[in-house]
Amino acid sequence: MFQFLNRTPSAPALSAADAIAAGDEVILVDIRELGEVRASGMARGAIHIPLMMLQFRADPRHPDYDARLKPDARICLYCASGGRAGSALGIMRQLGYSDVHNIGGLAHWARAGGEVVKA
Repeated sequence: MFQFLNRTPSAPALSAADAIAAGDEVILVDIRELGEVRASGMARGAIHIPLMMLQFRADPRHPDYDARLKPDARICLYCASGGRAGSALGIMRQLGYSDVHNIGGLAHWARAGGEVVKA
């Protein structure tokens, strides 16, 4: 009932502008579907892992683990508007990632000055 009391303190939230300023110090993950990425492009330097695959790709114990995702790295997630990135944040925290952030949507990235490239 009071599981919220057992939560591990999380790192302060980062914005899209913070992620841009951090440059190579963050791992940027686009969790949108492939069709969305093809239609609108993605943030330069982002890794594309659709939300439905994140549970497997972010779990170091799983055979489909993506080694670019380091549990101790600072990871920034985005989607189209921020909703799915919020779900992804929960998945990653359950897997033991502590420095993970929902930076909103691709439009937030672009408005903050981030470069968008065609996939």
